[in-house]
Amino acid sequence: MSEGKRLSGSRLLWAAMVLSTANFMVVLDTTIANVSIPHIAGSLGVSANQATWTITSYAVADAITVVLSGWLAQRFGGVRTFTFCLIGFAFFSILCGLSVTLDMLVAARIGQGLCGGPLIPLSQTLMMRIYPPEKLAQGMSYWTLTTMLGPVLGPVAGGLISDGLSWHWIFLINIPFAIALLIGCRTLLGVAENETAKVRIDGIGLGLMVLWIGSMQIVLDIGRERDWFADPTILALGIVALIGFVVFIIWELTDDHPIVDLRVLRHKSFAIATACFTLGYGSFYAGIVVIPQWMQLSLGYTATYAGYATCVTGFASFLMSQFPPRVLKFVDARVVVTCGMVWLGAGTLLRTNWTSQADFWTLFYPQAVMGLAIPFFFTTLISIGFASMPPREAASAAGLFAFMRTMGLAFGTSLSLAYWDNQSRVAGAELAGKVNSVATQAVLTERGFSFEQGRTIIAQLVDKEAITLATDKIFLLTGLITIAISGLVWLLPRPRLSGPPGGGH
Repeated sequence: MSEGKRLSGSRLLWAAMVLSTANFMVVLDTTIANVSIPHIAGSLGVSANQATWTITSYAVADAITVVLSGWLAQRFGGVRTFTFCLIGFAFFSILCGLSVTLDMLVAARIGQGLCGGPLIPLSQTLMMRIYPPEKLAQGMSYWTLTTMLGPVLGPVAGGLISDGLSWHWIFLINIPFAIALLIGCRTLLGVAENETAKVRIDGIGLGLMVLWIGSMQIVLDIGRERDWFADPTILALGIVALIGFVVFIIWELTDDHPIVDLRVLRHKSFAIATACFTLGYGSFYAGIVVIPQWMQLSLGYTATYAGYATCVTGFASFLMSQFPPRVLKFVDARVVVTCGMVWLGAGTLLRTNWTSQADFWTLFYPQAVMGLAIPFFFTTLISIGFASMPPREAASAAGLFAFMRTMGLAFGTSLSLAYWDNQSRVAGAELAGKVNSVATQAVLTERGFSFEQGRTIIAQLVDKEAITLATDKIFLLTGLITIAISGLVWLLPRPRLSGPPGGGH
């Protein structure tokens, strides 16, 4: 796209809203079903463990296609691919909402993930095309905000819709948004289309990618329930994922037309920014993922109200989203990112003193503090990574960046939940040894409780406090990790955030 065809004024704002909303819709669907699993399981007559495949199937499909966006944009055009994926996402959302069996729902979720994956990096790529270089940081702040709001608001939306209507509507709610976005694409984004070329598809690379990503995602999703590599199936899948990954890397680096262009990592700023973002994103959500569960298990919150208490992070981010582009005019971007990460880590550490008696405002304060830091970290880091990226490599870089973010989220979630479960058991054993159960049992008996009722009350109390102690350890660990990661930012050369030049692929 030539420089003269960049959008401006109200058309630029509306186009940015279309791209950001599409990104938000897809990211939201990664978490919106999480709190609805009991509803889905009960409605379809399956166990909760079986119902989690609605999450796994979407994640695997999304992770596979998110890195194909570069090839798809080169072969068919970025705007055309974006529009087609929107149509597919809407179609499979309808099938998800109409599902009457688990098999039908899982198949529809796979289709939804396959179509949704490319929308994330393509929305980022198209955002970079429609914005003038000097305003790119402002445009990316909108896009990054939706990336952060999606997983935060997903549980809120899922809880409200499932409790108030039906779980089917967590998927059907996508339809009016998709229709509006399609109208916006046709009206506003035509000038952002790139030239296409008949690029050969890397069939072997695609097969290897499906193999190792699919195996790894299944390991991450169900490994915790099966004692990880003590289970033969998980061990076998882990070996397949490792071997497949190594062969995939070798193949993609040596093939003339790779399905995933890993050569974009030769750009030092992009490689380091991607690494920092992946680690920081994973650490951030490692802490976020346990909060709704802890609030429901220890504090008695419903899924809906647990979502209310956590979504303040997203709203605080929204309030601060306009400031990073202004600060970057006067301050070294590395300083901004470092301060944002330290701030985010410090906000996480504020949650280490939470107890099972914490009230709403005790929960609210650290969440709000963390939200204020997010734009300074995430928005600025994305701008650094893509500032010097050649236009012809932008789609491939965006796809790889989105994939690494997905992997950071997957690893952070899985590892934190595994550590949380382990620490809950350890803390429970320690508390059980310290509780004077005989004296406590005697007091409960004097108050009219039977022996079995007393034992149950003591066990529930121990479990409640053990989960709280484990949650505080998660916050301590992730807070320190986030602060430590900030040091990696200074491996970056001094960035010039002028934005990538316009052009096609």
